[in-house]
Amino acid sequence: MKRIKQKAADRLLGICFLSPSLIGVSIFFILPFFVVIYYSVTEGVGYREFVWLENYSKLFQNSAFQLAARNTATFSLSAVPLAVILSLALAVMLEKHIPGQSFFRTTFLSPMMVPVVSIVLVWQIVFNYNGTLNETASLFGLDKTDWLSSPYCQVVIVALFLWKNLGYNMILFMAGLSNIPKEILEAASVDGASESYQFFHIKLRYLSSTILFVTVLSLISSFKIFREVYLLTGDYPYEGLYTLQHFMNNTFRSLDYQKLCSAAVIMAIVIVAIIAVLFRLEEHYGKDLDG
Repeated sequence: MKRIKQKAADRLLGICFLSPSLIGVSIFFILPFFVVIYYSVTEGVGYREFVWLENYSKLFQNSAFQLAARNTATFSLSAVPLAVILSLALAVMLEKHIPGQSFFRTTFLSPMMVPVVSIVLVWQIVFNYNGTLNETASLFGLDKTDWLSSPYCQVVIVALFLWKNLGYNMILFMAGLSNIPKEILEAASVDGASESYQFFHIKLRYLSSTILFVTVLSLISSFKIFREVYLLTGDYPYEGLYTLQHFMNNTFRSLDYQKLCSAAVIMAIVIVAIIAVLFRLEEHYGKDLDG
């Protein structure tokens, strides 16, 4: 009986410690999200008449939303895999104890310590029409390119995204590689397994949870690239750089809350669905490594 009372007291104490965080999350995240869902299925702010999926239907027919969704999907599908693959390659390379390992590690981590505004300033200096890249190209007789207002605009943003995120992802992968049991790799070497076999059949299996974590972080970061694009190009950039965040920001300014809320709900559903698929893949791929 005393044990039961003690467990109940401990449970109540735990709830008391958690309550400030639970209340804060509920007020600032959970409740506002349900308000967003409510607005997305009503006629307007202050109206109680439900229109259900009509706002979503109008949203999908909106050309600005179609452009923003296409650009965001294109960017994420190109930037996220590159961020995962390149950072993993860097981690494997630095694991080999190459000369200047500390220098390379510091170099790749340095973008994390640079303010976003400074990063954007560097990119403007390099990729401006009269910037460093075009001036260097003109020395070789090549025509100048307005990089941020051309079909190559997303290449510039992908390069910025990679430069910012590769170092952090690399450190995560290096931590994952260091946690792989050395005796398994040694046993594989004794059995004559090549380095490529060890990498694809042993290391990648043990890195499945790290790959999932890095992919999710990179995916979330790719949806937040609006900040850099906004500082580079403003509210209405070249059409290749018009992202969902631009659409939602401009919709908020025009006070079209139904369209804004519908876009926010769709964006949340897509992100949750992608993350759920990634978790499912990781669970299937690394299920025999538990324990």
